[in-house]
Amino acid sequence: MQKICVFCGSSPGLLPDYLTAARELGAALVRHDLGLVYGGAHVGLMGEIANSVMQHGGEVIGVMPQSLIDREIAHRGLSELHVVQSMHERKAKMAELADGFIALPGGFGTLEELFEIVTWGQLGLHRKPFGLLNVNQFFDQLIGFLDFAVGQQFIRPQHREMILVDAEADRLLARFAAYEPPSVTKWIDRAES
Repeated sequence: MQKICVFCGSSPGLLPDYLTAARELGAALVRHDLGLVYGGAHVGLMGEIANSVMQHGGEVIGVMPQSLIDREIAHRGLSELHVVQSMHERKAKMAELADGFIALPGGFGTLEELFEIVTWGQLGLHRKPFGLLNVNQFFDQLIGFLDFAVGQQFIRPQHREMILVDAEADRLLARFAAYEPPSVTKWIDRAES
């Protein structure tokens, strides 16, 4: 692995722990000799992780639609900034550039990016690791819902297990290095439709 894509909020969130976790993940990426791919903003958790990676001497690649650059939220100090035309193109470019994916706390955009990349993995469109950095149990209710969906037979257990979860950045990255995707991909049949 060379680069990890991090999905996270353009807001700092309520608790200072969220900003601290973004800084710590940035430092951990550099310790593991990994570059950062992210949405390219200078605000919120996005700006915090980018600044942390750069302060520790790491590479930061942003991907941002022109419409958001026009709103002046692009980070101007990155190693690279890829300008794209749409949010769809942004996600595709981030997926192309990254060797794994981590979600920090965030809102609708973060969750949408996470679930799209999880779905792509479930369908066998990539074999890259993805996980949740579960800061202050932020994702506990989401994890509980996913486990409930497994129990209701809408998510297969091996697909649920694809989502790695840890509260500590270095441990999560160590699990990424050992990640083995399941050999079973999703096949739609009459029982699932």
